[in-house]
Formats: sequence, C-alpha cells, structure tokens
Amino acid sequence: MNTESLSRKIVFVAGLLGGLGVLIGAFGAHGLEDYLAGRSLAPELVIKRLGQFDVGARYHLVHAVAMLGLAQLTVVSDRAKAWAFVLMTAGIMLFSGSLYLLVITNTAWLGAITPLGGVSWIIAWFLIAIAAATAKPLPIDG
Repeated sequence: MNTESLSRKIVFVAGLLGGLGVLIGAFGAHGLEDYLAGRSLAPELVIKRLGQFDVGARYHLVHAVAMLGLAQLTVVSDRAKAWAFVLMTAGIMLFSGSLYLLVITNTAWLGAITPLGGVSWIIAWFLIAIAAATAKPLPIDG
C-alpha cells in the first residue's frame, strides 16, 4: 500500500470513528441516564456507569482525531504508521467498546477487556515516538 492510499484509508476510518464517537457521546449525554434508570439500577451505579461511558466516548474521540494527525505524518515510515493505525483502531474497539457494552448491559466483567485497549493505545503512541526518533533524516533536513 502506498503512502497516499494508507493516508486515505486512515482518514476514512478516522472520519467514521469520529462520527460514531459523536453519535455515541450524544446518546451518553441525552439518553443514557434515562435508559439506565429504567433498568432499575441504584442511583450510585447509574452515576458510576455514566462516568465510565463518558471516559469511553472521550478517549474514543481523542483517538479518532489523533488518527487524522497520524495520516499526515511524514516523519515515520508507512509501516510504523500502519501499525499505529491498527493499534489505535483496536484501542477504540477494545477500550471504548468494552466500556460502552459494560454500561449498556451492566456486565462488570467486560471491564477486564478495557485495559487491552489502553495497552493498544500506549503501544501505538510509543511506536510513533520510536519511529520518529529513529527515522532517517529527509534530504532537506541535511
């Protein structure tokens, strides 16, 4: 895959994930509390679940936006960019997705999946840093 098609793919997925993040966040802000209260959850648990959902949506959106920046990076190899993209996407699915499901279904064991998404993001960010630090200088860098 060439640089342009990789960047186009990353921007496409970032756009989809960003839009989805806004939709999910809107549900969290405008419908989730009533949904959870309708399931007869204790008020303290509703507050806890709303916070968990908010964290998932916030990190989801941050990483969708980060992918837009990733698509434009020229100081890292396409290989590093592709791996960071896969890891960021996996992070959204695992971290945010597990929190969304945990909250909607009130299934606490799904919280065991959440750290896998966090680890995916950590690896992606460190991969970007290492790839930039070890990249060969561009001809204009001298």
